[in-house]
Amino acid sequence: MESTSLRIYGGVAGADRTAERRAQLIEAGLELLGAAEGEPNLSVRGVCRQSGLATRYFYESFADRDALVAAVYDHVVQGLAAATLAAVEAAPHDARQKVRAGLGRLVRYVAEDPRRGRLLFSPALGGSVLAARRAESARLFVRLLGLQAREFYGIDDSARLAVVSELLVGGLAQVLTAWLGGALSLSEEEIVEQCTEVFVGVASQ
Repeated sequence: MESTSLRIYGGVAGADRTAERRAQLIEAGLELLGAAEGEPNLSVRGVCRQSGLATRYFYESFADRDALVAAVYDHVVQGLAAATLAAVEAAPHDARQKVRAGLGRLVRYVAEDPRRGRLLFSPALGGSVLAARRAESARLFVRLLGLQAREFYGIDDSARLAVVSELLVGGLAQVLTAWLGGALSLSEEEIVEQCTEVFVGVASQ
């Protein structure tokens, strides 16, 4: 006899239906958190209303609203990291072109969907969950930058590389925060070009 968890309803397996509902809830959470007037105090009821799903389906995937907030943030960061790395790997083996490709894709990723930028960088969205996730994502991108530098230049890890990686990742985050918040009156292309000059300039020293 077929297991209940594997039954097919309307041509869709139970596990797939659960995954689809989870994706709907994450999208609803992004829509609410990343809205121009974001909702830092996101509620389970509000997310269910936005997604059109019953409350029982929320708890099918998430223990509480904090678990959803973390999942929404992780979803955006994973997409950002994957898109940026793909752009870097596809670029010619030239420092400037790889930096330009990676930064260009990263900036485009947060600019093409304003909800992503607000979730990742808006000071208006705080709370312990987002603060912890932002700190973790910073560590992720510091590691990724260090790894890319070691592989491209064929160098070993060092104190200088660690410091430079911290400075560049932290500095880029501040630039994007200021840009998305309107403090930097530059075009997307200008942001990418200016940051590329800084990254390449530091790497050449």
